[in-house]
Amino acid sequence: MDPRAVRTRRRLQDALLALAREHPLERITIADVAGRAAVNRSSFYQHYTDKEMLLADALAGRASDAGADLSGLSMDDIGPEPPAALLRWFDHLADHAPLYRQALGGAAAPDAAAGIRRRMQAVVTETTVRLGMTEEEFGLPLDVFAAGLTWTLLGVAASWLERDPLPPPEVAAGWAWRMLVRRDF
Repeated sequence: MDPRAVRTRRRLQDALLALAREHPLERITIADVAGRAAVNRSSFYQHYTDKEMLLADALAGRASDAGADLSGLSMDDIGPEPPAALLRWFDHLADHAPLYRQALGGAAAPDAAAGIRRRMQAVVTETTVRLGMTEEEFGLPLDVFAAGLTWTLLGVAASWLERDPLPPPEVAAGWAWRMLVRRDF
């Protein structure tokens, strides 16, 4: 990708994340984002179709930057305790809790929620393939397995983010891990 496009996308992402710390997502306009990023509206639309897709991209980028996109899972991580990658993901969610609360709640940003789900499902699929797991092993199609795992993680995350006070990320990671690996309930 052209370095100028990368810089512009990053400026737009930074602008939206900064604005979202100050205002509810539904009150932020494209003009606000473009103004904060010091680009014109047409530049925004060269890179994104709407602010929800920008939000999904910004959060995915920050998760990746933090090593919290779950792509680092390995077979060595399958044990009784949540793996470090899952803990990093929940730490990342906690760091951006107001945004994820809005995005995963669906009402303020349904397209962002869909974008987050699609990206996570792609990471789960790629990781599953990288780990050498097969459809025969699961007894169901890989895309169905990836969707189930994704919805489970996002469901736990959304429910956790609704709690007040917010339990520590380690607690949420433990809940998610129990949902993913326990077979006795």
